Amino acid sequence: MKPTDYFDQFCTRYQAYKNGNWCYEDGCIYRGLELLFEATGEQRWLDHILRLIDPQVSPDGSLAGYTQEEFNIDNVLPGRALIFLDRQTGDPRYMSAARRLIAQLDAHPRIPAGNYWHKKRYPSQVWLDGLYMGLPFQVEYALRSGETPRITDALQQLATALALTQVGNGLYVHGYDDSRAEKWADQLTGKSPAVWSRAVGWLIMALVDILAVLPADQATATLRKQTRAVLLALAERQQQSGLWPQVLDAPDLAGNYDETSASAMFAYALLRAERLDLVAPEEASKIRASGQKAAEALVDTRLVEENGETRLVGICQVAGLGPFNGRYRDGSPAYYLVEEVVADDAKGVGPFMMAYAEATLAIRAKAA
Repeated sequence: MKPTDYFDQFCTRYQAYKNGNWCYEDGCIYRGLELLFEATGEQRWLDHILRLIDPQVSPDGSLAGYTQEEFNIDNVLPGRALIFLDRQTGDPRYMSAARRLIAQLDAHPRIPAGNYWHKKRYPSQVWLDGLYMGLPFQVEYALRSGETPRITDALQQLATALALTQVGNGLYVHGYDDSRAEKWADQLTGKSPAVWSRAVGWLIMALVDILAVLPADQATATLRKQTRAVLLALAERQQQSGLWPQVLDAPDLAGNYDETSASAMFAYALLRAERLDLVAPEEASKIRASGQKAAEALVDTRLVEENGETRLVGICQVAGLGPFNGRYRDGSPAYYLVEEVVADDAKGVGPFMMAYAEATLAIRAKAA
């Protein structure tokens, strides 16, 4: 089955991730559909977004199941679709809803260095996931509204988060605890122990998406250099399979496996960064080749037939840090290998859509 047929079938049967409540998992699908629409111009992708999101957005801009006081940074991610749909339709409810999310960010708790807490229930913690969940929306909203101080704030949060989580060689750990209260946090540095691939995936997508809409000036120069370092580190660590392991900095760890969602995120970021000239000319061919190899591997090895249906396999269902559902996630390399691996999860399908959209644009550019 062609990937586009798979995406179409997946979205036709998709019924929202959390019983129709506003959530980041749906936001992953919305972003994938947005990029497919922009890459192909096919109305079906826009129609899927509208069918899925419209029941979640009331005429007054309220969002199904959303509560600002949870201060959950994940809930901000699907706000990017609101800005996209405002451009496409002009329906005022979308920006009304977006203003609710920006109001959350205005009140969202922060660590002293200025970064948003990941969630109210994870106080004083910064996770790489949260950079993607909140900051691209903040920048896109600022560009739409003309509120440029929000861009300065987002860039500073990125710079601070990179400094707090870096481990060298273009790699970053999953999280940081400013309070050092969590057992997973190093008492000296506050860092979590391991480099989880999907966390780095959230990070590099945030970096690429934000730099893609900002000018190449002094304000972004250091961030661009750091982004190129991450992209080159990913190209270097790509496996023979064309994909990347669940624990990125320990490929030979017993039980480690090629993980689909992170690999799709990396493919997307590599291809998009090269296409939009976010890498140096001498790096471009290496970055492009790595992204193309990953995109091809995803199509060739991750789309499989199961019981008469095509499914996207090899997706880590969820991973995090600290207490969750009656157990403690210690952030060790071994921990990331015990989480369930599933098929057709939105956190994998959405990034796969994004990667495929970028691969489509790369093929078109080569043909031109």
